[in-house]
Amino acid sequence: MKTLVYIGSDHGGYTHKQKIIAHLKKKGHAIIDKGVSSSEKSSDYPDQASLVAKEVAEKKTAKGILICGTGIGMTIAANKVKGIRAAMAYDTYSAKMSRQHNNANILTLKGRKMPLKNNLKIVDAWLKEPFSDGLRHKRRIKKIAQLERDAL
Repeated sequence: MKTLVYIGSDHGGYTHKQKIIAHLKKKGHAIIDKGVSSSEKSSDYPDQASLVAKEVAEKKTAKGILICGTGIGMTIAANKVKGIRAAMAYDTYSAKMSRQHNNANILTLKGRKMPLKNNLKIVDAWLKEPFSDGLRHKRRIKKIAQLERDAL
């Protein structure tokens, strides 16, 4: 199934973002690039995390991919948006588990110290993996949603 994917990066993830966009377009996915447009100028990862996360939260069937130097900043920032379950994956196993068990709707990646081929495998595994829909996983996701409501 082809997916609508919002993608964004800061300067540290720009190069991988561009390659991931080309890779996903070849596979027929609909891609909306929320920036940045260059690796030359320093950028603030919360800006792109916010743009992507708000779109994904609004469009329940869409997915998001965020890339920064380490993946950590994007994960923290995206998870501040209500309804977002952003997960950083560093291999295909963590990518699959984030979908199966956590129904992650945003994948975060590191653009530094990670070969592009690894990130492409992670993206493919993540997009293919469905949520397991198990009762224990649904229960846990409901508890996460309750944490969001309690924090507001």
